[in-house]
Amino acid sequence: MAVNIDNLIITTPAPKSDTNPVALEVTGAVALATLSDVVARLPDGSIRLTAPTKGAASKSTHRTRCEWKEPIYWALGAASVHRNYQQFTLQKVNSALKVVISQLHVKDDDSPPVKVFWNKGKLTYGFRQDFNQASAPTTTLLADVPLGSVLEIIIDVSSNGAVVLGATCNGRTGRSPILLLGSSWNTRTFNFHGGVYNQIDFTDATPPEDGSTCVISRLELSHL
Repeated sequence: MAVNIDNLIITTPAPKSDTNPVALEVTGAVALATLSDVVARLPDGSIRLTAPTKGAASKSTHRTRCEWKEPIYWALGAASVHRNYQQFTLQKVNSALKVVISQLHVKDDDSPPVKVFWNKGKLTYGFRQDFNQASAPTTTLLADVPLGSVLEIIIDVSSNGAVVLGATCNGRTGRSPILLLGSSWNTRTFNFHGGVYNQIDFTDATPPEDGSTCVISRLELSHL
């Protein structure tokens, strides 16, 4: 079944214009129609996302991404369970060997509660128990995850703020303990992200071939 990203928002490594270097954000439908070098549908219906390390970045950062996100933010209590499921193959990774591949993000803040990384051949995650917590300690979710392997990545969030992460690769499974969001998150609204977000700053010397590419073969977002 074809992966449908038409109504999702894609943050691209392309600039808004020749004079505005900030990363362009467009719907998936527009990205597929106009930015096929970084967002492309493959013959089997899957979606390829490509983020060269050197490109347009958000705000004042020097880190590029080709990342989908939900267009509408939601409150924890809006559903019993919120789920972000990706079947995913990381085909290429940047020279730092670290890329964000899935997130639970928060509106109007740059410190999300959950980030999932592919980091030097393993999946790790960072979790912020409290809103605006300065740092998010990282924990291994699943080791021995080679490039080119098909992964399944799940973020489940309950209405009471209980988060559980799951991953599978080559018949092996990793699962986080229950991660409980503190009460400081209760008034916030959230959305899911996925794709590739490079964890390396670009410079004038960054080679053009440096970057990350993933293929999403299944994507299910639900709030039930």
